[in-house]
Amino acid sequence: MLSCLACARRADEDGPERAVQEFIDRMQRVHGDVQKSRAAYELLALEDQAKLTERAARASAAMGRVVQPEEMLAPSRFYLGFQPRSWSAEQGPNWAVVTAEGESPRERKQIRCVRENERWRVLIDLPNLAPIEHRPQPD
Repeated sequence: MLSCLACARRADEDGPERAVQEFIDRMQRVHGDVQKSRAAYELLALEDQAKLTERAARASAAMGRVVQPEEMLAPSRFYLGFQPRSWSAEQGPNWAVVTAEGESPRERKQIRCVRENERWRVLIDLPNLAPIEHRPQPD
């Protein structure tokens, strides 16, 4: 019986709701701290990590210093605007949509997740970057 309870608790701890809660908690702690940004970055879907890596490479080229992908996370972009009172998830084998709800019906946010490498990861829906345009070189 005890082992079944441990399994149930472990499944809940590893669920998509927990991944979203942890991501939001980590983002609220960033405040310019690169190590804390890294902790939030690690919870992102690999697709979003790749997009942030590309943004960091472009920022590095423009700024003349190395910019890390986690430095591209802006906490204000992930602000819920309310204190979640309940969490729920609709999920399939490798996807989930987590819903955070506050006190009023207007206080509702849905966050998508994917299961990658046996872990739930958060999708932040970053748009793709436009290709870099190259100007023709004068002869």
